[in-house]
Order: sequence, then structure tokens, then C-alpha cells
Amino acid sequence: MWTIAPIFLFLTVAGAVFYGSLRWKAETQAMRAKLRALYSPARQPAQDLDTLPPPVQRFFRAALPPNPIPIGAATFTHAGTFNMSETEQKWVPFRSNQLVITNRPGFDWNARIAIAPGVQAFVHDAYINGRGILHAEALGVIPLVDMAGTPEIAQGELQRFLAESAWYPTSLLPRPGLQWDPVDADSARATLQDGPNIASLTFHFNPYGLIDSVHADARFRAANGVLTAAPWECRLWDYQTHGGMQIPTEGEVSWLLPEGKLPYWRGQLTSVAYEFERAAA
Repeated sequence: MWTIAPIFLFLTVAGAVFYGSLRWKAETQAMRAKLRALYSPARQPAQDLDTLPPPVQRFFRAALPPNPIPIGAATFTHAGTFNMSETEQKWVPFRSNQLVITNRPGFDWNARIAIAPGVQAFVHDAYINGRGILHAEALGVIPLVDMAGTPEIAQGELQRFLAESAWYPTSLLPRPGLQWDPVDADSARATLQDGPNIASLTFHFNPYGLIDSVHADARFRAANGVLTAAPWECRLWDYQTHGGMQIPTEGEVSWLLPEGKLPYWRGQLTSVAYEFERAAA
């Protein structure tokens, strides 16, 4: 019996892990099918960039080729570390893949985060059809976090979409629902509206005209199980050419708390694939 029990336990755990992976894969496929079904080409006529704040004009001329073709969808993979603590530094490795649809705005970030030796958290961080989703399960079977459907979550996920537009920069071109306002010689504020959800972020541009940071005056975070608003920052660097565009390949995301800066995501792009609107027509 004592020799059989460990084998039985191993098979039980292995079976649960296998089931969790299959279940999570099916859920991911369903979410992404819904995302793609929502996609509609923007097909907006070209607009005069000279009407935009000067740092935004410089950004488009630095980041985009002449007469850029709008990105309809993008797929990324990432690797990096994630801070599991709400108050200190507790970094663990993660890997993720992400699908983004530019119109209507939406994405799904599907991650695996090592939360203990041999144990991974499966995470969906998503914005689909105007609804924010943050869902995590250990091994794909044990619930850890399940927050969705509130205005706070929806706003936070739309803020993420807007900040990450540096990866799909044609979505920052003038279009219905997006407005640029001047701040200073090196910054401008972008406001994106999607139905009842509104995200407004300040973009700061480096001397080369590219985005080096994005700031939110307030973004909701879960602290001790309660959503509270705090300033938020995303820093970006190591620009490389992908799809004829200059995009950042490394970044760090942080909460700016009264007690100090608390980074929680550090990562890099490991692959990029674009689907352009003209090619999809």
C-alpha cells in the first residue's frame, strides 16, 4: 500500500494538471474567437497630423512609415518577472501570449506565472466587448482571482489597452473615440472612449520622438481584496523595427504609491506578428 499511494497521488495530480491545461486552452480559444468576431476595420480617411500636439506629430514621424497601413490585430509573446507582493519585492518568472484587436479595442493576455515550485498560476487579463476581466487559477483548476464586469475593472483594462498601443502604434492615429490634447513640449494626453468606458493617459516622449513612459493619474488596483485607485506608470525602451514600425521591446509597469514606487511587471517581447487591415480585406 505504501508503494502504491505515492504513485496514485502522482497520477491524480498529473491528471488534474492535464485537465486544467486542456480546460484553460479551450477557454482561451473561446475568448479569442469572441475577440476576433468583434473586430471591424476602422477604414478612416487619412488625417492631417499637423493638427496634433507637436510631440505627437514627432512620434508618428519617428515610429511609423509614410502612409502607414492600420494594424487590425496583433499577437505577442512575452517573458519576464512578476511581483507577487502588494507591499514589497517578490519577483517570480512568467511567460505569456497576447492577442490584440484594435477596433473595437480589445485584448486577451494569457500568462503562466510561477507562484511556487512546480505550481503555475494561469492568468487571463482581458478587455472584450467593453468588459474587463481578471481571472487566475492555480494549475488551471484552483480559483485564485476572479474579477470582471465592474466599471473599475473595465476602465483599468481600457487604460492598459491604450498604454500598450506603443506596440500597435497605428491605433494612436486620429480616429473616432480617440483625442490628443497638449500637455507640454515633450508630453501629450490621449483620451480613448469605448462605449461607457473612458481611459485618459499622459504619454511622455523621449528626445528621439518615441514613447518612453505612460502615466495614469489613477488606475484601480486590488489591495487586500479591495479595489483602490492609485497613480500608475508604464516605462518603455529598447525600440526595434517590426512591421516597418518602431516599437518598444522592453518595459516595466509600476504603482506610484504614497510610500514609494512599487514595480510589478518587468518583461520583454519575444515575438511580434501583425495583421494589417489591407491584407485582411
